[in-house]
Amino acid sequence: MGAHIFIDETKERGLILAAAAMNPDRLAGARQSIARLTLPRQRSIHFCKERSDRRRAILIALRGLDPSVVLYDATDHRDLRTARELCLRALIADADKTDAERLVLELDDSRRAADARTLNQEIRRAGLAGRIRFDHLRAHDDCLLVLPDAIAWSWARGGEWRNAVRPMIREIRRV
Repeated sequence: MGAHIFIDETKERGLILAAAAMNPDRLAGARQSIARLTLPRQRSIHFCKERSDRRRAILIALRGLDPSVVLYDATDHRDLRTARELCLRALIADADKTDAERLVLELDDSRRAADARTLNQEIRRAGLAGRIRFDHLRAHDDCLLVLPDAIAWSWARGGEWRNAVRPMIREIRRV
């Protein structure tokens, strides 16, 4: 079974898409770890809304999950639609190389249809139809979406936050 890749982005200083890959045999344990971090009455962890001390604790826990993260840096592109499309194309090319099985994208209703067109086109082009699937989900539908959310936010923020996620970053690809 191939990896599951969890995807979110930040648009704070141009588009950076974070793709955090996890092996399927580690998903259940990772979800339990994230569930323990979720506060009572909190549907999901949304990293930018957390206090700094909690962010630090969350990042320590996320490092313990040992995700393999690729950042797709499209900050040179001013048009966010074009930037996102380029990131998704690069993501599918990489997913083919790593034998990924599933992509889970943080749901953005305004981009869902365009994402689906791009992903379906690239999956067909790469000959991956039937081998890889994708879902658009809200963070409370899959708690592992906190991985790319926290990593993208931290990377864009820089300083201590970038240093905290640097050990999880396998590669940074400019698109």
